[in-house]
Order: sequence, then structure tokens, then C-alpha cells
Amino acid sequence: MMETTRTTSRPGFGSWKQSRLLNAWVDALTIPEIIERLDEGMLFTLNPDHLYHLQRNPDFAAAYADAVMVSSDSKYVFWALGAIGRNIKCKTSGSDIVPAYYMHHADNPDVKIFFLGAKPGIAQMALERVNGIVGRDIVVGAHGPSFNFVNDEAESAKVIEMINASGATCLIVGLGAPKQEVWMHRNRHLMPGVKVYMGVGAVIDYEADAVKRAPGWMNRNGLEWVYRMVTEPKRYWRRYARTMEFFWLVLFDRLGVYKAPSFRSPATIERKEPATAAAAVPAHEQA
Repeated sequence: MMETTRTTSRPGFGSWKQSRLLNAWVDALTIPEIIERLDEGMLFTLNPDHLYHLQRNPDFAAAYADAVMVSSDSKYVFWALGAIGRNIKCKTSGSDIVPAYYMHHADNPDVKIFFLGAKPGIAQMALERVNGIVGRDIVVGAHGPSFNFVNDEAESAKVIEMINASGATCLIVGLGAPKQEVWMHRNRHLMPGVKVYMGVGAVIDYEADAVKRAPGWMNRNGLEWVYRMVTEPKRYWRRYARTMEFFWLVLFDRLGVYKAPSFRSPATIERKEPATAAAAVPAHEQA
């Protein structure tokens, strides 16, 4: 029988609760509490689409197993945990975490951000906009790679060289799941200067003001997916169609009959201290 809730801790930050949803653990923290603790490791933002891939993709699940924190990126994750008696404090989406992070570190010269993702030119627009808001060059680099760059070793090596040369300490990646999480997990040992990694989907588009977020009332009521479907149907219809199974799996979890996939995933391994960027070993090199 898998645990449903547990307590975790990190030196200097005390302890806090985590709640399990299917084969993932979600940290029961507010956004300020996440930002306070986010000084190293990978932050992933859980939503129903991620949970779909977590049932099928061993590399994605292995990346999640090594994340230092997992936030609730969706009202449906937040509501599902409440419905099965594993409440967390609130929804903590990547689109809210990223601006909270750069504003928290606005006057901290030791924090330098690199934006990786979005279409050509969009990441640079995000860089310029965020630096204007913060009042200093907190974003030190930006790049919109080709669609298939994660499978192109030469392009991936050039991107890593670009990130290292920028002096970035935080890498914010918006390539879409599961690509962004798997790429960070496999390559983070090649970027020793980067301490914090965030997989954030469309957030770079939002920070560039190239894509508008759903109105506040839609976000508060779990209707952001409707706004995305209406404004970008070609981009999102497959994602929302395939995640319909989320509701069935949550019911199975509530009834105690959910079974995690056989491969390594957060719910089937014992939590360990996060590896440092220099010591991390990529999943595809593990025995």
C-alpha cells in the first residue's frame, strides 16, 4: 500500500507536508514558501498532462523522482488532492512562481536567469521585459531552440555552452512536457554554474507578453484550459483530450486500487537528498 502523505525536510528550511497523487508527490507549500526554499535542484509543475506522461514515460518519471520540489500547476491537481483527503495549501502554477522568483531576487546580484524555449525571438522579448520590470539585467541570456533540439546532440551542446557562458545560476525552460524535464535531468551535470532549474511550459511566452494568460476569474475557477482551447486549439486539443483519463485514475487512487507503473517513479522510490548539479548523473547513463 503506497503512502498517501508524508513529511519531508531540508536543512535550514524545516519540514513540510507532501501529498501523493497517483505516482507523483506534490509539495504542500505556498508560492512564497517555494521561493524561499528554491536555492538548488529542479522544480517541476504538476498538471494532469504530466500525470498522463508519468504513467507511460520512464525517463520523465525518473526526472520527477529527482526533483527537489513539485508544485500544483493546475486547479484540477489541487481539487483532486482535496477530494481524496490529501489537501495541499493552494494551487502554485509555474506562471506565478517565475515572476515571484525574479522579483524576490531583484536585488540579489548572485541570481542570474537564462530563458530557454518558445519560438525564435520570444525568449529575447521575455528577457527584455523582465529586466525592465526588475530594473537590472537579472536575465542574462535567452534562446529559442529548434523544435527538435533535444534530440540533436550538436545543437544541444551549443545551447549548453551558451548557458554556461552566460553565467546563469537559474535555468527556466519552456519546451513543453516531457521534453523540458527530461532534457534538464539528462544534462544538468553539464551546467555546473546553474543551481536552480524550472520546467515551466508556456511561461516564457507569458513573460514576453506574446501570449495572454486567461482572465483571473477563469484561473481561479479552473477554466484556464477553456481559454487555451479557444485561443490556441491546434496547440492544446490533443493535450486535453488525452488527459481525460486523469479523472478515472484519481477515482482509482481514492478507492485504493491505483497501481503505479513498474518503472522508477516518485511514488515507488525512497526520497533522497537532491544531487548537486556537479554530481548529478543523467538517467540514460544510470545502470
